[in-house]
Amino acid sequence: MLVLDRASGKLTHSIFHDLGNFLRPGDLLVLNQTRVIPARLMARKIPTGGQVEILLLRRQDAFTWEALVGGKSLGSGKRLQVENGPQAEIVAVLEGPRRLVQFDETLDYQLERIGQTPLPPYIHIALQDPQRYQTVYSQTPGSAAAPTAGLHFTSRLLNQIHAQGVRSTYVTLHVGLDTFIPVTEDNPQEHIIHTEFCQVTPDAAQAVNRTRQEGGRIVAVGTTSVRTLESAARSAVGGETIGAFEGPTGLFILPGYRFQAVDAMITNFHLPRSTLIMLVCAFAGRKHVLAAYQAAKDNGYRFYSFGDAMLIV
Repeated sequence: MLVLDRASGKLTHSIFHDLGNFLRPGDLLVLNQTRVIPARLMARKIPTGGQVEILLLRRQDAFTWEALVGGKSLGSGKRLQVENGPQAEIVAVLEGPRRLVQFDETLDYQLERIGQTPLPPYIHIALQDPQRYQTVYSQTPGSAAAPTAGLHFTSRLLNQIHAQGVRSTYVTLHVGLDTFIPVTEDNPQEHIIHTEFCQVTPDAAQAVNRTRQEGGRIVAVGTTSVRTLESAARSAVGGETIGAFEGPTGLFILPGYRFQAVDAMITNFHLPRSTLIMLVCAFAGRKHVLAAYQAAKDNGYRFYSFGDAMLIV
């Protein structure tokens, strides 16, 4: 784990097991409890039998999903047979490979049997144990990708941190694969960031507000927790730091953004030209982040989803 002091730029090399050394009694960990669903389905066209891959992104209703659909001639009205599952029909063509797919049966009780865990495009080896791509505190199914900063935690480490007086609370943001789409525009403000569902319960909002009132720090675990908290800050009233919130967020955090709800962040090392590294630069400053990334490369840190962690305080 690389620790970055965003005020001074000072770097400290540590290991994640010692995270508690950098936290204080009264701090609050905010963890994204989303759970990755087995969202990758294999199918064949009816009647030709051509192979199709369906990657579920967002549920629209009991039978209809927004999905990435890979294959040729996949316009509205095309019928599909999911392997070991129901038939489906493409009911609308969206941007690029996105489609609205309506299944003949609800997938609620079938996904674990017919679906596969999706992995980021830079991981080419299937996981022998899909639980490796879930956090130990995952609860609410809905993500197409894991909130990977949370993968570093074990139940034992969380218990150790709680024992030293650090509290935790849970929010939900269902991660979409848009998180991996690079920013290709010369002006990042022209990049279209897609919405993701997030939820901050009244209890979670109360925990954040109480922590701030008592002088503790809000430590967001992952960029998804950051995005959720900052979205909820828009609902704050009467001196609150955040308000309860549930719904889609299209918040795009770029350098120059003024953070309202986050004092420290745990994150992984991200791809260049990604919205994630831009968020991190907004929080810690581009100069400090680039120096930290260079130090990480020089010292053999691993990058991306199953890589090492960075704590920014």
